[in-house]
Amino acid sequence: METPTVRWRRLLPRTPARWAAAVAVLAVLVGGGTWTAVADDGPPAVQREDRMLRPGGVEIDTSYFTAGGSGKRPAVLIGHGFGGSKNDVRAQAEKLAADGYAVLTWSARGFGKSGGAISLNDPEGEVKDVSGLIDWLAGRPEVELDKKGDPRVGLTGASYGGAVSLLAAGYDQRVDAIAPVITYWNLADALFPDGVFKKLWAGIFVTSGGGCEKFEKKLCEMYERVAVSGKPDAAATELLTERSPSAVADRIKVPSLLVQGQSDSLFPLGHADAMQKAISANGAPVSVDWISGGHDGGDSETARVEGRVGSWFDRYLKEETGTDTGPAFRVTRTGGIDSTDGAALKRGASSDTYPGLRSGGREIPLRATGGGGTPAGAGAGAGAGTATKSTGSAETFRNPAGAVPPAISAVPGVGGGLSQLSSLGVGLSLDFPGQFGRFESAPLATSVRVTGTPTVRVNVKEAAGQDAVLFGKVYDVSPDGRQQVLPSQLVAPYRITADQQGKPIELALPAVDHEFDAGHRMRLVFSATDLGYASPAEPATYTVTADGPLTVPTAPAVATAAATLPWWTWGLPAAALVIAAGLLITARRRTATPAPDPALTDVPLQITGLSKKYAKSVDRYAVRELSLRVEKGQVLGLLGPNGAGKTTTLRMLMGLIAPDEGEIRVFGQAIRPGAPVLSRVGAFVEGAGFLPHLSGRANLDLYWQATGRPAEDAHIEEALEIAGLGDALARAVRTYSQGMRQRLAIAQAMLGMPDLLILDEPTNGLDPPQIREMRDVMIRYAAGGRTVIVSSHLLSEVEQSCTHLVVMDRGRLVQAGPVAEITGSGDMILVTVAETVSEPLAEKVASLPGIGSAVRTDDGRGLLVRLDGATASRLVADLVRLDVPVTGVGPHRRLEDAFLTLISGGAA
Repeated sequence: METPTVRWRRLLPRTPARWAAAVAVLAVLVGGGTWTAVADDGPPAVQREDRMLRPGGVEIDTSYFTAGGSGKRPAVLIGHGFGGSKNDVRAQAEKLAADGYAVLTWSARGFGKSGGAISLNDPEGEVKDVSGLIDWLAGRPEVELDKKGDPRVGLTGASYGGAVSLLAAGYDQRVDAIAPVITYWNLADALFPDGVFKKLWAGIFVTSGGGCEKFEKKLCEMYERVAVSGKPDAAATELLTERSPSAVADRIKVPSLLVQGQSDSLFPLGHADAMQKAISANGAPVSVDWISGGHDGGDSETARVEGRVGSWFDRYLKEETGTDTGPAFRVTRTGGIDSTDGAALKRGASSDTYPGLRSGGREIPLRATGGGGTPAGAGAGAGAGTATKSTGSAETFRNPAGAVPPAISAVPGVGGGLSQLSSLGVGLSLDFPGQFGRFESAPLATSVRVTGTPTVRVNVKEAAGQDAVLFGKVYDVSPDGRQQVLPSQLVAPYRITADQQGKPIELALPAVDHEFDAGHRMRLVFSATDLGYASPAEPATYTVTADGPLTVPTAPAVATAAATLPWWTWGLPAAALVIAAGLLITARRRTATPAPDPALTDVPLQITGLSKKYAKSVDRYAVRELSLRVEKGQVLGLLGPNGAGKTTTLRMLMGLIAPDEGEIRVFGQAIRPGAPVLSRVGAFVEGAGFLPHLSGRANLDLYWQATGRPAEDAHIEEALEIAGLGDALARAVRTYSQGMRQRLAIAQAMLGMPDLLILDEPTNGLDPPQIREMRDVMIRYAAGGRTVIVSSHLLSEVEQSCTHLVVMDRGRLVQAGPVAEITGSGDMILVTVAETVSEPLAEKVASLPGIGSAVRTDDGRGLLVRLDGATASRLVADLVRLDVPVTGVGPHRRLEDAFLTLISGGAA
């Protein structure tokens, strides 16, 4: 056994430079912090110091990141999202530190290892902590100062961290620039929009914070009071407003990059609009960026957003006047790519000025369309819906007793919200007969791009003269009326008081960026209920009369970026050069290929001791000592955060790059560029390019001919049956939707029915129904005894489609095994709810058909349900029917929880 003396001798530095570094480390340790070297994608190396600080009288856990050099540098503070900790923003901190910033991250009060109670960014709590952290930065010798005690500093962060960035700018004049992401302007408006209680999101807020007892006492009392009454009172609104950035609107006067999510029912686009108006009125530069994701899921565009935040700070903290900070307004659009560029799934649209939410209004006439007898929004094939009465332009409908059953727009939940429930088979929207009124346009003569907030003037009456609570939404209805889409799954709540009734009032619908195609119709629906909100329990009858057209903003100054050149104009010549070079290289290497291993003849993949260093690096690894084995019939999910080494591993597996150490064997054959066994491997990586003027079938035929293999070996019909493209094969690819292009690319990868199919992010850019279809494709393909390896960031999809998992972090294998083993799921389902579950309710759920048991969780706000024949989708439907305020549904231990636990194991 190694003695302590021997161990210290082995660790002692052996050069003067290393002695100096050791002395510096010891100095930091004596000062109460810990320095750690952090791996980064390129020099200089980033150092991290962890320490507890008491900036506002409460212990706050912090990490401080810097990179080499002795010069002064600006500082950046990065806040985390609600329910998270400083570890969530570590990767962004490392990147900014490597780019020349001194970066400080921290866990807010009540989160991570920090002390104190959650007080929702109280100026005397969390905001005061930030000012204390700025004080600490002012004392660091490497931080650039504007004057004594005043560091050059910017703030950024998402959600909760974004709000404290805005608040700090309002309360502390030392802040020089901010970049808040998907956050709120007024928390009362977010949770009590127009005086309607957003009960599911409020419940998630409290649950993700650790329960009511983790909050400041008066916040807990406020939440419980509103949750019981179902209606916010003046005191609750005042309490949340005074802790919101809007309270210091006239004091935020620094350059502000505002990033807001289109897929966000918690903090919708209107919050960024209010921020822009207030801050620009103060004379500060402001840019607004609408990303495609948000709190309800979708693509968070992390790399692009972090790049833009970095440029923003380069311009306003480093004062690099030549830095391009981007347009005044940008929005990410999906599906609008030029038909000749099938590989690109998203592109931006922008304007040199911010258009606001009502620019370029276009009037769309509406008519009442009651009747039909089929619930609207029941999914593809749903009918038109029904109302109890339709007279002229009026619709009369009822709020049911107990507000049950409620209509469904979005069902938010931690880690995916509606996307999780829709993957269980619940429709994207649901309006119940007799509970809604509907107004519809004629078929559109031309396509209409709506960018902003549609508005309509209506006259609302409640039969008994009480408040009317309504929920407005605009559907995109297909020409045959059988399909309707609710853009971004958004709905707007309204509380119309007695004194507002009986006269025209203007109502604003949810702000979206959505294109309604020619021939489609706009369907305006007012529902009496919504699952995400609290509706009056008393039955009521509402009459809504359309007092004018639907006015939709078209933002004519916003121009969509031009499509790039078709891939084949440059791709084919480049491919020819690559192939020629590859032939030369492989001709030289084939003689060195190891002999086949007979023991692995039936094993699709075995990786042993695989390592790959970064280019020009002696000791930095993209993949290090990776070993794993994949068997026939498995659908293997390859998971890991950005930079984990997943793509590098797949490229080595496909013979595109060679490992530095170790080996890869496919069916016993060693993988080398051009290895014959690669004919048994099909791959889909970063999309596929197709000739747009040819049909899908012609593209596949042409691709197979280029391989030089016999036509009868293609198995095109079998591949197409699995991909499920149907009649679309005869159409030109330029007419394909994104989902169809993805499936065609998968079909191309399946040609020849390879025994091993590799898919890298196959669901990128797809909507939930298309993702579900892609999941079915993978499962069907593996059902024949073949093997699929899929790399994906969509954990909920991996959990449902994969049989086994490999989790990587920083180039190393963290864990491998069956999904059920890693998640601990089995047949147990965890249902989280917004309020305490009573024992009688648990017994009622346990008695449902196909349910083995239902037990309350320790905190009383959830149920552990064992399925005994019932499906998850059936369980969700029964819970909705029982008026259970569901906030999340998933395995007993979700893959997301398991994944975060595994990858955080290596974090400081």
